[in-house]
Amino acid sequence: MQKEMSSRLGEKRYFLTENGSAVFFVTLVLSLVLSVVGAPGCSDDAADDVGDAHMDAGVWDGDVMDGGFVDGRVDGSGEHDADGSDGSVEPPDCGEIVTFESGLEPSSFIHVAEDGSDGDGDGSLDAPFATIRHAADRVEAGGAVRVHAGTYEGGIYLSGLVGGEGMPIWIGGAPGEERPVIDASGNGSGIYMTEPRYVVLHDMEITGASGNGVNCDDGGNYGNDEAARYVVFRSLFIHNIGSDGNQDCLKLSGLNDFYVLDSEFTVCGGGGSGSAVDCVGCHRGLIARNNMYELSGNAVQTKGGSEDIEIRWNKFTNAGNRALNMGGSTGFQFFRPPLSTTSPNFEARDIRAVANVFEGSYAAIAFVGCVDCVAANNTIIEPENWIFRILQETVTDGDYEFLPCSNGYIVNNLVVFRRGDISVHLNVGPNTDAESFIFETNLWYASDDPLGGSQPNLPSTENGGVVGEDPDFVNGYEIDSTSPAAGAGTPVSSLVAGDVEGECYQEPPSIGAYSVKD
Repeated sequence: MQKEMSSRLGEKRYFLTENGSAVFFVTLVLSLVLSVVGAPGCSDDAADDVGDAHMDAGVWDGDVMDGGFVDGRVDGSGEHDADGSDGSVEPPDCGEIVTFESGLEPSSFIHVAEDGSDGDGDGSLDAPFATIRHAADRVEAGGAVRVHAGTYEGGIYLSGLVGGEGMPIWIGGAPGEERPVIDASGNGSGIYMTEPRYVVLHDMEITGASGNGVNCDDGGNYGNDEAARYVVFRSLFIHNIGSDGNQDCLKLSGLNDFYVLDSEFTVCGGGGSGSAVDCVGCHRGLIARNNMYELSGNAVQTKGGSEDIEIRWNKFTNAGNRALNMGGSTGFQFFRPPLSTTSPNFEARDIRAVANVFEGSYAAIAFVGCVDCVAANNTIIEPENWIFRILQETVTDGDYEFLPCSNGYIVNNLVVFRRGDISVHLNVGPNTDAESFIFETNLWYASDDPLGGSQPNLPSTENGGVVGEDPDFVNGYEIDSTSPAAGAGTPVSSLVAGDVEGECYQEPPSIGAYSVKD
């Protein structure tokens, strides 16, 4: 069973080089692979469709993060030979994320300040501009717009902002200063980017928009894979967006090769709708090391033809009806690429939830029309009604065929729940192929009824599950070598290299989001 899933999901992986070309990678036995996914992507309000705290170096302390992260590198200390080598192999780095901006610095700067002037300023530090849009209209590839601490009006529209390989455009706060605040009160969005390429949006606070906090999209070019590519969103704080509807903190539509990193999202939408990060028809993305909490609909949603997106090393607290909605329900006209009339379609494919921590939420992870999707090494604490859901909301009709939710892989997850709180462990809806899901070495522990309530109802037989054993957490949700989760997982190094703190898993790995801490 494990060999079958490894063949299907573990061996074939596509990674992006810096020029965006896909490289086919065959996983080697015993190798540890850090899966790093492409760069930019975006969203549009027209793609709103039908459908249902802070983290600093992996420590959830409730304080505003500073954008930093300890990458968990192993320090190879010890005796060295005369040539400076200790004769050993350099330990792998299981916490590093490399993007198209890594190792680069801006070649020029345009400054924006509260007391600047678009009319009289020249964009220098001594004579800054007053608005981000005015500066962005003048920045060149390789340059940076430095937005100094202060409060700026939202409704910032950035169209066709294009950097280049090795020469991205940076727009964000100034080093050593407080984040600038984009107050979008009275505006539909805080920042709206359309058709960007090689852009980094960083170190800003966005709040108060009636629609979406940050919107990034392909300008309606649904069939053009190049329209919106290579965007990094990092060290953002987006909060109090919308009111009681389907408003998102970060809305991405038709965006490819993107990263959402080291950011914080809370209070996005309401009334059971809205997401911290909503991806419609997005491809090749990495959503990592973020803190998402107190949400209504979802923390992350990936639908509308989204494919090859990894959701890794995040913290989700009280993150709505479905903390992760892998798939969903999308109006046919909003799919990217456009729906095919000659081959089967899908809401989402190859979406991977890896080494995240979930606390609360109505359901932790929902597979909704998601094909070949994975939940691996997550720690899930006390969901309110379901642990997992397998659903199908977009079904075949007279014009389009849709694949059923199928071929999922649920492995090495550590689940602590109260049997008295949940209706069923795993909710299966109609029009799915739930029997095709594979379950391996998950730990299920009902804290209120370990013996009678821990055994989950699953659509297929689990291989090597650990049932009814207290994981014996230490220091939050970490485990030590005495835990039944220690060393009890299935080796899936092609899917999971590092834990939520960037430390390498041992072989065999532990169950859950943390490697063994001794």
